Amino acid sequence: MYRRKIEEIFHSWINDASHKPLVVKGVRQCGKTSSVLDFATKHFKNVVYLDFRMHPDYKRFFIPNLDVDSIIMRITASLPNAQISPGNTCFIFDEIQDCPQARSSLKYFHLDGRYEVICTGSLLGVHGYKSPNNDDDESWSVPVGFEDIVEMYPMCFEEWLWANGIGENHVDYLRNCLSGEIPVDEAIHSRFRELLHQYAIVGGMPEVVTTFLTTKQIGKTLSVQRRIIDDYKTDMIKYASASDKSRIRECFESIPNQLAREYKKFTYSVVRPGARGRDYEGSLQWIEDAGIIHRCYNTTITELPLDGNRIRNEFKVYMADIGLLVSMLEDGTQASILEGNLLTYKGAIFENLVADIFGKMGRKLYYYHKDGGVELDFLIRYKGECTPVECKARTGNSKSLQTVLSHPEKYHVNQALKLGDYNVGRDGQKLTLPMYMAFLLTGL
Repeated sequence: MYRRKIEEIFHSWINDASHKPLVVKGVRQCGKTSSVLDFATKHFKNVVYLDFRMHPDYKRFFIPNLDVDSIIMRITASLPNAQISPGNTCFIFDEIQDCPQARSSLKYFHLDGRYEVICTGSLLGVHGYKSPNNDDDESWSVPVGFEDIVEMYPMCFEEWLWANGIGENHVDYLRNCLSGEIPVDEAIHSRFRELLHQYAIVGGMPEVVTTFLTTKQIGKTLSVQRRIIDDYKTDMIKYASASDKSRIRECFESIPNQLAREYKKFTYSVVRPGARGRDYEGSLQWIEDAGIIHRCYNTTITELPLDGNRIRNEFKVYMADIGLLVSMLEDGTQASILEGNLLTYKGAIFENLVADIFGKMGRKLYYYHKDGGVELDFLIRYKGECTPVECKARTGNSKSLQTVLSHPEKYHVNQALKLGDYNVGRDGQKLTLPMYMAFLLTGL
């Protein structure tokens, strides 16, 4: 069992006297079930686990009514080994999007107050609370105001470091190098570069991480990743409406081609020649709501607030997990990355790696592009300012970054960050950082 940051959220939740049933949403196979089960078994005497995907017949426990005592009576009648007692029992409703009745019951569990409930859902954003096989599910209501919702991501870079035996002392050392703008010791620098390159091909899906760490075989790792991709495509067929199935898949499969372009703005004509946004925008939204991708929005100006200045119909699309993107590319890409070549594929791997790290930190993604030629890979709020993040050039100066910094009266930018394959250093207003330090850029 890997150490996951979601554990801290679980502890805060259970220690809050006013907490409600917890709903953990996130992309499929990111580790929700294992994390929830680990927490529940450590904190409750009794755990009742109901997996609605594996056992769709469990839906009958919530029919015809949602009275808590009636639900428990039905469960114990069918599962005689279930141990249930007030005050020390936690119910886990897994894949709750397949049983909207169970989602509706959270209101009554909360009002009853005798039991804890934790739910997981892989597609709550895209198909909310409707089972793909039951048209009557629309009649079941969402318990607004009676649940606490948190989002879980695949393993982030810092969790990957923990899985590889990197301790808090090493991370604190990096933080000190960042704050003091001191170069990282060469031996430590080399180790973190190696871990970064491995993370770029493995990503953060727990099963993929386990496969890589136990076998060290890229072929077996890749097989697991491609099976997960196939599972996503199966979900697109199973859960999407009939009119959207093919368009969702077309949007998804176009992502590598979108990122292969010089200017990586998502363009619907790349999905299909002649395609129009109004025909495909809902399909792309489906993929985003499933947690598979992150959008990165262009902004009108390089100023805060970034979300207030975003251009809603101009965006790039990155895979939420870098390992899955790399698995969608041609064989041999993994070997190039392990050799330290992150600049292939027109910089898309490098950019998506940053998007992965920022996205799993909970950051929304923004960039800046103007037809005149100024393009900044990312914009973030850092130390209270709008800060460009450049992540393309291995050496030398970015023309766009230099232009922006040279004209503060126009762009209102006073600092910039350069992420790349180099050590910590300062060049005037630009702070250069090794790519593996991106997860430390948390300053608001």
